[in-house]
Amino acid sequence: MTELAERLLGTVQGIRRVVRRRVRADVPGFPLPGAQVEVLRVVADHPGVGVAAAARELHLAANSVSTLVNQLVEAGLLHREPDPLDRRATRLELTAAATDRMAAWRRARTGLVAAALTELSEEDKAVIEQALPALEKLMGILKERP
Repeated sequence: MTELAERLLGTVQGIRRVVRRRVRADVPGFPLPGAQVEVLRVVADHPGVGVAAAARELHLAANSVSTLVNQLVEAGLLHREPDPLDRRATRLELTAAATDRMAAWRRARTGLVAAALTELSEEDKAVIEQALPALEKLMGILKERP
């Protein structure tokens, strides 16, 4: 099982690394560190999320996420809104620039991988497609663990 885990992690990390490097060259704007991109993804998936909830989602310390949020606010990619139910809390929203940038990033990423998939055999594509539900379950298990 350890060998399978190592191969799986190496392959997934390798794919992500190659895609990230290639897409950085194609998407305009300064490159963002992976941790900032992850915060943007959480906010995109959960508009109005607070820092503490984003930290729980990312399995990071709240002060680390707060630092990332401050950097993203300064870069014009996030803005804070007061929580209407608790004036001490803030809610995070993507700016238009962040929404545009994430859409461009998603298009470039998807296009890159889609083009590479066309070079695989039909059998290989079918195997990847058949493996996705199991990989999604594995991701869910890993997300739920403390």
